[in-house]
Amino acid sequence: MKIPTKVFLPADTIRKLDALSERSGRGKSEIARAAIESYLSPDSAEAAEAALTRRLDRLSRQLDRIERDLTIVMEVGALHVKTWLKVTPAMSSAEDRAAAAKGQERYTAFVDLLARRLSEGRLLRAEVLADREP
Repeated sequence: MKIPTKVFLPADTIRKLDALSERSGRGKSEIARAAIESYLSPDSAEAAEAALTRRLDRLSRQLDRIERDLTIVMEVGALHVKTWLKVTPAMSSAEDRAAAAKGQERYTAFVDLLARRLSEGRLLRAEVLADREP
C-alpha cells in the first residue's frame, strides 16, 4: 500500500530528480523511494565502513612502500658514506683547503642540477626503470 506524503526539497534537488527521472525512464517516486530506503538501510553503514576500510588498506600499502623506499634510500646513503670514508686518503692542510673549495663548487653544481631536475619533473627512478627495459 502506498501512502501519499509531502516532502519539501530545494529547487536544485528537484531539478536533479527530474533530470534523472527523464534519463532513466523511471518515476520520481520510484527514485525517491530507492534513495530513502538506501539511506535508511543498515547496509549503508556497512557499505560506508567497507569503503573506509578499503581506503585505509590502500593507505597502509602506500605507507609500507614509502617505508621500504626510504629504508633503501637510507641504506644507499650510508653505504656511500662508508665507502667514501674508506677510500678517501688523508690530505695535508693546503690540499684540504683546495679540496674544500672544490667540494663547495661541486656541491653548488649538484644542488643546481637537483633543483632543475625536480622542477622539470625528471626523476632518476624513471630513468633507471627505462634503462632496465629491453
